[in-house]
Formats: sequence, C-alpha cells, structure tokens
Amino acid sequence: MKWTQTLIPTLREPPAEAEILSHKLLLRAGLIRKLAGGVYTFLPLGLRVLRKVEQIVREEMDSAGAIEVLMPALQPPEIWQQSGRYETARNVLFKVKDSANREWVLSATAEEVITTLAAAEINSYRQLPKNFYQISLKFRDEIRPRFGLMRAREFIMKDAYSFDVSDEASQVTYQKMYDAYARIFARCGLKAFPVEADTGVIGGKFSHEFMVPAETGENEVVFCEGCGYAANLEKATSGIPRTAAREVGAPVEKFATPGVVTIEALSKEPYKVPANRQIKTLIYIADSKPVIVLIRGDDQLNETKLMARTGAVAVRPATSEEIFALLGAHPGSLGAIDSTLRYKRLEALPEDIRKSVIETLTQHAPGYLNTKVYADERLRGANDMTTGANEDGFHLKNVSIERDIKVTEWLDLRTVTAGEPCAKCGKALKIRRAIEVGHVFKLGTKYSEKFGAEYLDEAGARKPAIMGCYGIGVTRTLQAVIEQCNDKDGILWPLSVAPYQVCITPLNVDPGSEAMKLAEKYYAELTARGVDVILDDRDERPGVKFKDADLVGFPIRLAIGEKSLAKGEVEIKPRGGALQSVKADAAVESVMKLLSKSQQRT
Repeated sequence: MKWTQTLIPTLREPPAEAEILSHKLLLRAGLIRKLAGGVYTFLPLGLRVLRKVEQIVREEMDSAGAIEVLMPALQPPEIWQQSGRYETARNVLFKVKDSANREWVLSATAEEVITTLAAAEINSYRQLPKNFYQISLKFRDEIRPRFGLMRAREFIMKDAYSFDVSDEASQVTYQKMYDAYARIFARCGLKAFPVEADTGVIGGKFSHEFMVPAETGENEVVFCEGCGYAANLEKATSGIPRTAAREVGAPVEKFATPGVVTIEALSKEPYKVPANRQIKTLIYIADSKPVIVLIRGDDQLNETKLMARTGAVAVRPATSEEIFALLGAHPGSLGAIDSTLRYKRLEALPEDIRKSVIETLTQHAPGYLNTKVYADERLRGANDMTTGANEDGFHLKNVSIERDIKVTEWLDLRTVTAGEPCAKCGKALKIRRAIEVGHVFKLGTKYSEKFGAEYLDEAGARKPAIMGCYGIGVTRTLQAVIEQCNDKDGILWPLSVAPYQVCITPLNVDPGSEAMKLAEKYYAELTARGVDVILDDRDERPGVKFKDADLVGFPIRLAIGEKSLAKGEVEIKPRGGALQSVKADAAVESVMKLLSKSQQRT
C-alpha cells in the first residue's frame, strides 16, 4: 500500500475529547474518528489492526475446539424476559421499534440467543460437548461513554458459549478457554493476567477476568506478590482479623450525641469512640426491599459483594425519606438494635394480641417485620461497640453484636485495602489499576434450565446442559495494546497486530529518482515475502514523515536518502530502537532478520 492511496489523517495535537493516552493516540495516529458519543468509525489503519486482533482470536478459538457462528444483533425481547435479564440489564439495553410498533433488543450479549438455539438443536449427550463463538458488534447504552473504545456504546466482542454434560466436563472446557485467552493476549503483545471476579448480571458460579495493568484502567485489582493471589476489588478478600472481642459487660446504654452524624465526629472529643469500635449501619434497597447492612466504622461497604452475597439483582442506597420511614431516624443516628427489639417486644405480648399485631404490621408495614440484617464477618463476635440509637441525636454503647442484634446472615461485605495480609500466605496485599480485556464465566444451568437446553444421557434421562460463557472485548483489546505499548513519540505496535510491519520512506519521491526506484524495488521484494509494507510516497519533509511513522508506530522504518545512497547505504530503524546503516543491497535481508527476531520475542 502506498501512503497517498489510503487515508491516514494524523494529528499533531489530540482533540479535546480524548481523556487518556491511548484514546489520544488512536485519534492522533488516524486510526479512528468519532461519529457520536461512544460511536466510532474505524479508518484504514485502525481497521487493519482490528482485523489482525480478530484473526488471532479466531485462530485460538478454532484451535481450542470452538465453532464459529454468527447470531442476530436484533433480538426479540421475549427471550430477555424469559431469562429475567430484560429487567436486570435494562439500564444497558438498547431497544428499538419496527414499523409495526413491535419492540426489539439490540444485542448486548447472546446467552439468550445461543441457549435458544441449543435447546432446538441439541438433544443427546452424543452431541456434546459443543462450544460456539462469534465475533460481532454489540450495543450497550452506556450512560457516560468515555475513553474512546474502552467504554463505547457500539463495540466488537468475541463471545463464546459452551455446553457440557457435567460439571467436570464443563471445567475442562473452562480451562481450555482460560488457556486460549492467555495465548491470545500474549500473541497481541499484551501483559495480561487473570484475576478472580464477580459474575455480575451474567450470573453463574465463578469467573475470571483478564486484566492489563494500566494507571488509567477503570478496574482495581488486589494482588499478592508472595503467592500470586489476584482478584478484582469487587471480589477480593484478605486475612485481616475480626474485631477484637472484649468481655460482655454492662447492658446497652443510650447517650446523647447532638449533631453527631459521622464516624469521624463520634471518634473526637468528647466521645472519643474509635472508628474500629463503631458499627456503621447502612440501609439499602435490594430488589425493591429494604435491608440493613452492618460493617465496622473504619471499613467501606462493597456494593458488588452485597449483590453477590445476597443474590440481589439490583441494590441501591435508600433515600433519607425511605430510611426515616423504616427506622424512624435519619442517617447518622441509625442502628439495628431497634430491629431486634421489635421481635422482643412482640414476643412479650400475649399470643392473641401478638398475632393481631403481626397481621396488622404484615398488611400495612411489611418492612417493619421483614427487614433483613446483613453483618460483615469482621464484626462477628464483636462487643463493647457503639452504634446509632435509631433516634436522632443519640447513640448506644456497650453493644454486643451477637447479644443485642438479630443478624439474619453473616457475609463478607467489606472492601479490601492495600497492606492487609493475604488470606493465603499472609504477605501484604497490593492494589493496582487495570483494564479488563476478557472475562470467562462458569454459568452452570442458569440459562439452560430457563430455555430448556437439555440432553438425554446414556440412561435416557433428560438433564440440563452445563454452560460456560467467554468474552473478549476485541476493540477494547486493540486500545489496551496502545495503552500498554507507547512512548513519547507515539505507538509501539507489537509486530503481530501492527497495521503495517515495515514503512519504506524515500526522501525523494520523484518517479525517476534513485531513492524512489529503490523504494519500489524493496516494496515489491518484501511484499513478495509476505511482509505487510506501506510505502510513504508523500512529497513531505523528512521530519514530517519520520514523526508520522513514529506516531503511527510501524515496527520498522526503512529510510532511503540521497546522502546515504551516495555511500551505497540505507537506514533501518526499529521503532523505539537505534538507527542503523546497512548496505543497500542487504537491506531486505536485514529487515527480514529484524522481523524474525521480533516474531521470536512474541
């Protein structure tokens, strides 16, 4: 390809919309252009990189035994309603209507579609295992699309879905995909690592995310350098001890705390209650029902853990009005002891009166009786604690959580912080930011049971298929490569995904010049040997050509100038490496050797 025959609109300065380095370089190098928020056009160079990433993904999926299909992007809402995700995923689903005013869903993922297909086409254990994949457009209604291709409304994803006869067989498939992902990211030149992750709205038994370390990443990863433990912050646990127990002493005592509504304020004079001896009471709405959440005063609640541990589909903090209606106090004075006292008060009533009260409350104030109390494991066994009194301006001291509070369930709900001991080896945990590029899930029978994706086993019994799903953000992977592979001059493409591997740069582009004739000769020879070559035939100053080549990130630049030719030489410069002069008649072989070395490194 000749430069003047394609479109490479490089920019000296990034547009104001670009927030992170990789987004800036995508735009400056002329790889993409924005059409609307979260919607981009891939220009020729960007498309070449995209196709190379796709090809690596396709080769590794095929090698792992997956079968390529292509599913509709336009999907009937009924299948989303059948799975239950029409509501749980409603915030990200794009919905459109046809001329008959019928609603359709634009594909955000394809569990519903593939399971419907499997239910119709697979009926015997002899047809399993099967693993189907596609590389296609996906649509998600991001409220705030940002960072270019990292969080877009339209993007390309590889999604795969496996069906197996047993949990053991499903684990074999899961491991194949896990290993294939490691190879894919390595071939793309990425240093990606797997971490334990939450399954989110996809659901399922467990999952791993593949992360690329990057300061601009939207994910935080907890890891241990001692034993290799790694998990998304939303999943991570640590070996931090529970709250130190003290002797159960005096009964609960109420004391006045006018104007005190924060953990910090209660820790100061005149109260001097340390944060680690306080119980923080939070009210959340989980699947439309209020729940009380208790964590230690110096800890932070992890909302994703709350969803995962309780099985809630959606959670949100309760409003001040909702909290007051439930507990009769405002945030800052809340506690769960009153929730326990309700039961004690009812138990003290005569049986006939108690039944009448319970019936009335059940009908008119169901939350009063049915509010669940979830407590973080770190509080188990804690006593001599302080909590809100459910009366504005008052707190309670001498609280023993197991004596004084009726806990529905003990759960791991807190957010891990850097420096805490690893639960596996005790070494201090660290936290770093990263970009998620892939995710593998073990789904179990969540979807197969809902859609009737069943098979007859050897004994003729009908059983649901065991499923897994496996996603790679192809467009996000492309940008992650840039985020990880760059320097002050531009992109440093790994050879495997570079738009062109070699840029031939004649400094005199007159058709009859010796430099241009030699450039054409090199172009023909390298192309014949299977090398992706671009010939910069623009009539521009050498400095402009060199800067553009560095900005775009071609792995090798072969420059041909009149001065060098006078000595029978040309100049070869690996991107990010040292300039070297070689004999003109040895240039092609020198380039091939450099390419071979680069391929061996990847």
